[in-house]
Amino acid sequence: MSKAQATPQLGAWCGEFGHEYTLRSCLSPEQVDALWEKNYGTTRTQLNQHFLGNIPADARILEVGCNIGNQLLLLQRLGYSNLYGVDVQDYALEMARSRTKNVNLAQASTFALPYEDKYFDMVFTSGVLIHVSPRDLPTALKEIHRCAKSYIWGSEYYASTVTEINYRGRGQLLWKMNYGREYLARFKDLELVLERRLPYLESANVDSMFLLRRVEQD
Repeated sequence: MSKAQATPQLGAWCGEFGHEYTLRSCLSPEQVDALWEKNYGTTRTQLNQHFLGNIPADARILEVGCNIGNQLLLLQRLGYSNLYGVDVQDYALEMARSRTKNVNLAQASTFALPYEDKYFDMVFTSGVLIHVSPRDLPTALKEIHRCAKSYIWGSEYYASTVTEINYRGRGQLLWKMNYGREYLARFKDLELVLERRLPYLESANVDSMFLLRRVEQD
C-alpha cells in the first residue's frame, strides 16, 4: 500500500481487526439472504433482482471491497458471468479465491483501482463506503466514478447528515450518510435510477440501496 493510499481505516482493515471481520463474514449465499430477510424483511437476492433487472448478464461488473465474495456469489447465482472484485485484505482475497470460480480478483483499495477509465459497465459497493473517512471519501468516489462506464450501485448505511458511529468499541471506522446524494452532488453526469430505503425491523437504523446511471453531457 503506497503512502498515498494509506489511511488509518485501511490500516485497521488490513490488520487483526479486519481479519476478525472476515471470519465473522463467512456466510453461504443462503445465510446472506436469511440475514437480510431478518434485518429488512426482504432478501439480498430479491433486492438484486429488483435493482439489476435491466443490467445484462454479460455486463462487466466490479465490486469494490468484495471481502470473501459473498455478494459476487449471489450475482453469479443470478447469471452474471463477467465479475471482478478488489479488496485491500490479502486474507479475505485468499478466502474469496477458494470460494468463487471464474471471478477476477485483485488486491487494491478504492483509492487506486487498477483499471482503465470506464472499464466496467457497473461498479458497486456494499457496506464499504461507510468505512471511508469523510475526508477521504471524495477520492474513493472519484475512483469508482472513473471506472464506471454506465452504472454505479451502492448499498450503505444511511443518515440524512454525516454521522460517525462507534464500531465495536472503536472510533473513526464507520460513518453513516446519504451516499447516493454524495455521488450526485459531485458528478453532474450521474442521475438516480432507483433508490430504496431499508429500515431495520428490530432497530431504528436505516440502510439505503441506490442505482445511479451515467448520462451523456452536452
